Amino acid sequence: MRNLDIDLLRTFVAIAQHETFAAAAERVGRTQSAVTQQMQRLEQEMGCSLFEKRGRHKSMTPDGTRLMAYAHKILALNDQAVQVIQTRGPIEKIRIGSPHDVADSILPNLLRRLSKLSPELQMEINVGRSPFLMDALRGKELDLAISTRYDNAFPGIKLRTSPMVWICAEDFIFDATAPVPLVMADELSLFRQVSISCLDERHILWRTSYISPTLVGIKAAISAGLGVTARTTELLDANMRVLTEADGLPRLPEVAFYLYVQPSCTSPILRELFDSNEHIATRFGPQFV
Repeated sequence: MRNLDIDLLRTFVAIAQHETFAAAAERVGRTQSAVTQQMQRLEQEMGCSLFEKRGRHKSMTPDGTRLMAYAHKILALNDQAVQVIQTRGPIEKIRIGSPHDVADSILPNLLRRLSKLSPELQMEINVGRSPFLMDALRGKELDLAISTRYDNAFPGIKLRTSPMVWICAEDFIFDATAPVPLVMADELSLFRQVSISCLDERHILWRTSYISPTLVGIKAAISAGLGVTARTTELLDANMRVLTEADGLPRLPEVAFYLYVQPSCTSPILRELFDSNEHIATRFGPQFV
């Protein structure tokens, strides 16, 4: 069985990330001719062509594309192993932010995946509101953040969408002839903006019944029967119900949840997390390397 050369794989990945041999040579600190020789050696080791000419440029062959998926994983494991041995302790600490809405759904799955990538990883969790989480990411106070806010200034992945619905208490009596009593967060809330906009577009009267800066407060107000709120279905529990168009309320759009990474973060674990999500998620923003 042949052993793959880590240095060759690192150059191979650099070529894929920077698209040209010249740019990859600068990234790995070698001459362009040295990079070309490295790729010739890698092709000899693999017994197949990894690149093919297209005009003046080179692109990956199907074999090259298949190897790339493994190259990312091999390099991430190599870098992780070296770091573990050199530090003789936890390889690193990753600071993660999540909205309250998905702290019981998306967040546990994310933590589970990170734990599998590195069992010794230290994770610091910050559960808060999306606009504040994005501010923390910009301020380099977080390495990774789940958010409902789209921002292509960061490397990101669209994790999933979730239905936004009108929610009230199970025993709440909704009067379609009266202004809708809204339970809301403050002006920064995406859900507040969307719910008011949808009601105004349909010329449906509404009033502010209750305002809370936290999801806990909103949930308490709904459970107490103080009004109606627009939220994703993650908020629902056995004591709540959904109001629909049949009740006279407009249909609400879906909400997307995104996963962002701090661009200055060099964690091989986060790189592996993003690479492993590539086949199930839409990536956007600057490239995370």
